[in-house]
Amino acid sequence: MKFFRGVLGYMIAGMIVMSVWGPFVQVESFGIIGGWLAAFAIIGPMWFMNHFLGLIHHEEGSTFVDMGLGIALVGIFRDVFLYDGVATFMAAVPTMLLVALGASLGGFAAAKVSADMAKGGKA
Repeated sequence: MKFFRGVLGYMIAGMIVMSVWGPFVQVESFGIIGGWLAAFAIIGPMWFMNHFLGLIHHEEGSTFVDMGLGIALVGIFRDVFLYDGVATFMAAVPTMLLVALGASLGGFAAAKVSADMAKGGKA
């Protein structure tokens, strides 16, 4: 049941973000404040639903990717199912590979910094 709740929570967050975010961040209408409004009006309630109310639960001390991965997957597959099919997915593959590479490098750097800090390393 925990897995189903997680999938449901990520799916709801992803669909709402992908459906509602666009009008908020149109530069012509709201300018840069649109991004802040969207984060407050969309991501805030989705975080509240998923994490505060407990739809998505993570064990104490566990490592997890927050709602970003779920929202990204919903965005990719929503477009795959609604628009161009596999061509949409294939167009996104280079970006996904670069994001995975960047995340891996960032995680490696964070682990090295954390290990150095644990040893009492000074700047």
